[in-house]
Parts: sequence; C-alpha cells; structure tokens
Amino acid sequence: MTYEELVTTIKEAAAQADASAIQEHIAFQFNVEGEAAGAFYLEITGGEIKVEPYEYYDRDVLVTASADNIIKIMNGKLDPVLAFTLHKIKVEGDLGKALVLKQIIK
Repeated sequence: MTYEELVTTIKEAAAQADASAIQEHIAFQFNVEGEAAGAFYLEITGGEIKVEPYEYYDRDVLVTASADNIIKIMNGKLDPVLAFTLHKIKVEGDLGKALVLKQIIK
C-alpha cells in the first residue's frame, strides 16, 4: 500500500464515521510507521470530519502506528483503547480527546 492509498482509505472510513455529537474542535495527527510511512491529520470541527495528507502542528493528539493498525481502528476492527493498551499504537497529547476517536467509529 502506498501513502496515497492509505490516505484515500482513511478518507473513505472517515466518511462513514459519525462525529455529529462532537461540536468542539479536535485535531489528530497520525504518524504512519513502516509501509505507507508519512503523516496525515483527521480534524473534527462542528461535527464534521476532515482528513488531509499533511502534518498538523497545533494538534490535540498524536497517534503513531502502522498503516494496518490505523486502518483497522478506522474500520472498527480494532478498538483504539485496546490498541493503546497492547502497544499497537502510541498516543501523545490529550488522552481525553483521544477517546473521541472511539466515539465516532462505527
């Protein structure tokens, strides 16, 4: 998988997520390790989700993981809390806001 394919896959998964209950602004940056390495961000603003292939320097949460684990989380096949507990992902920043990811995934 290429970085571009990963971002497209994440955009498609984010389109299925429901952030309508989240009215605050939350910015996640994902640093991808291994295959499809790079960085992209997921931003929630007023219940809308936006995914872009750029770094987000004023982020609330930084998630570092493999492309495979990020896709599994975004598709609801891997619980983000379990992934953190099992050290499949690293999370830095506001852990309270990081939990929002679990809320929006179907």
